[in-house]
Amino acid sequence: MGYKGSLAAGLIVCCQLLFTQGVSGQARIFSLSEVRAGMRGVGRTVFSGDRVEEFQVEILGVLKDAGPKQSIILARLSGGPLAQTGVLQGMSGSPVYIDGRLVGAVALSFPFSKEPIAGIRPIEEMLRVGQAAGGGERRAVSRAMGAEPERLVNIATPIGFHGFSPEAVEYFAPRLRELGLEPRQGVSSGASLPPKMGDPARLKPGDMISVELMSGDMSVGADGTVTAIEGRKVYAFGHPFLDTGSTQMPFARAEVLTLLPNVNSSFKISEPREWMGAITQDRGTAIAGELGKTAATAPLTIRVKGVAGETVYRMRVVSDRLLTPLLVQMAIFTGITATERNSGDVAYEVAGQARFQVGAPALEIKNSFAGDLGVAAMAALGVTLPLYTALNSDFEALKLAGMDLTIEAREGHRLMTIAQVTSSRREIAPGGTVEIGVTMSGPDGRETRRNVLYEVPVGTPAGALQFVVSDAGTANAADYQALSGAGPRTPARLIGLLNGLRDNGKAYLRVMRADAAFALRGQTMPDPPPSLALVLSRSMPGAALGTGSKMAEIAIDTGGDVVSGSQTATVQVKP
Repeated sequence: MGYKGSLAAGLIVCCQLLFTQGVSGQARIFSLSEVRAGMRGVGRTVFSGDRVEEFQVEILGVLKDAGPKQSIILARLSGGPLAQTGVLQGMSGSPVYIDGRLVGAVALSFPFSKEPIAGIRPIEEMLRVGQAAGGGERRAVSRAMGAEPERLVNIATPIGFHGFSPEAVEYFAPRLRELGLEPRQGVSSGASLPPKMGDPARLKPGDMISVELMSGDMSVGADGTVTAIEGRKVYAFGHPFLDTGSTQMPFARAEVLTLLPNVNSSFKISEPREWMGAITQDRGTAIAGELGKTAATAPLTIRVKGVAGETVYRMRVVSDRLLTPLLVQMAIFTGITATERNSGDVAYEVAGQARFQVGAPALEIKNSFAGDLGVAAMAALGVTLPLYTALNSDFEALKLAGMDLTIEAREGHRLMTIAQVTSSRREIAPGGTVEIGVTMSGPDGRETRRNVLYEVPVGTPAGALQFVVSDAGTANAADYQALSGAGPRTPARLIGLLNGLRDNGKAYLRVMRADAAFALRGQTMPDPPPSLALVLSRSMPGAALGTGSKMAEIAIDTGGDVVSGSQTATVQVKP
C-alpha cells in the first residue's frame, strides 16, 4: 500500500528514525514506496538449530490493496533448502532486507506452489501493531489451509502438541485448521523449559520463537520467526496468529530440529528452549510482544481415576476467551483417551471447579457421561461449555485463575433412555394431584420406573399442562437460550446460573403451560399480564419471548444411571 499525504509521510519518517535509533542489530527501513520489480535483497531465518542464515530474495512486484488498506510485496525466494522445500511453515516473520534496510517479513505463500514464491508484509504495516491499544475484537482473517492453489494466503502457523493423544489431535484438527493453525502431534514443542526468563539479548531478527499456549505435562506451541526488535518490543509473523487483538501469551526462543518437505506446505520442526517474554498484540499484520514480560497463565490440573489407579496431569494454560476452553477441552479428551477407554460400556463422572479473578465466585463442575462411543468427546464438551460461556461474557472479572478437575471412570453400561411418560389422569381440577410415571430402559433390556406426584396449584387456569421428562441437556438448552438474550448483569449472577445447570445423572420433570413467558437477565417470567408482556416486547428487546412457561421442575433420581431422551404426557386442567 502506498502512503499518501503529509500524515502518512510523517509516519514513514518516524518509523525510519525509530529503526535508525533503536532496532537491535537493524538498519533503517526500506519504504514500500521505494520497492520496484527486479530489486534483489536477502532474508534471514533459521533452517537448523539456532543459527540464522541468509536466503536470496528477488522482488517481482507490489500487489496494491491486497487487503483492507494493505499491500503485499511479491517475491521469489532462493538459497538454502528452499528449492526443495518451497516456502516453509515457520518462516512467517522472516525479515527481508534491501540495501541493508528492512523492507518487511515473509508472511504469505501459494499452497502447492512448485516455486518458493512468497508475499512479504511491508514493515510499515507491521509497526502499526506496536502502536495498537485497547481490547480489540476477534476478526475473521484469511486462512491458509484448504485454500485454492492459486490464492496467496497467510502461511499456516505450525502448532505442535506434546503429551496429547493422537486421537485428540486428530479429533480437533478441523477446528484448529479453521483458525489457520496446522496441528503437528509430537513433532514439535514439548521441551521442558526452565522457569526463569532467558536473556533477551540472545534473541535477534530471524530467530525462531514459539508462542506457548500450554506448558507442562501437555504443551502446545505455535512457531514463527522474529522480524524486528525495537528496544524491548518484538515484532513477528507478519500476519495474525489468531487475531485476538490485545492479549497475553508467553513466548520462547526456539531451535529448529529439522525441516520436513511436503507437497502442500513444508514446515520446520522446532523445540522451545528458553522463555523470552509475552506477546501482547495479535492483529491483522503481525504479532508484537515485550521482552522480559511475564504473561499471566492459569494452572490446570486433571486427575483421571480408573481401574489402573490415578493419573495426574498438570499444566499452565493461557487466558483467552477462545483458546482456553478449546485447550481445556483437548486436555480433558486426552486425559480420558490416554488413560481410560473411549468406547464400550463406560461412564465418567467429572467434578471440580474453575476459579476466576478475585471477587468472582467459582464455577462448580459436576456431571456424568456415558455411552458406547465418543464418551470422551461428550465429557470434554460438557465440561468446557459452561467455561466457554463464562469466559466469553463481557465481565472483566471472569478471567481464568485456575482449574482443577477429577474424572472418575466406571465400567458397565450406565446409559438409560427415557422410553415412556404416563399420567394417572387425563383431566384434573386445580388443587388435585396427578401421578406421573416415567419408564427408562437400556439396550440390555433393563428397565427402571419412577413415579412422581404433582399437585396442581389452586387457581391454575383451565388449559393443557405438559409434563415433559427429559435429560439434562434438553432442560439446560432452555437456560442457555435465556442467557443468549439479555443476560445476567453481574459475574456472580452468571456463575450462579451456570452452577445451576443440571447433571446428566438425573431425569427432569418440567411442568409446562402453553402461555407465553419472557426470559430476562437469565430468569424466566412465566405468563406475565398482557400489559406487562406488551411493555417487555416493545421496550426491552433483550427480554426473549418463550413458547411456554414452566410452572415447576422436579429432579428424578436414576440410581446413578446417565439419562438421554425426552418424552411428554399432557393433562387437561378443568375448572
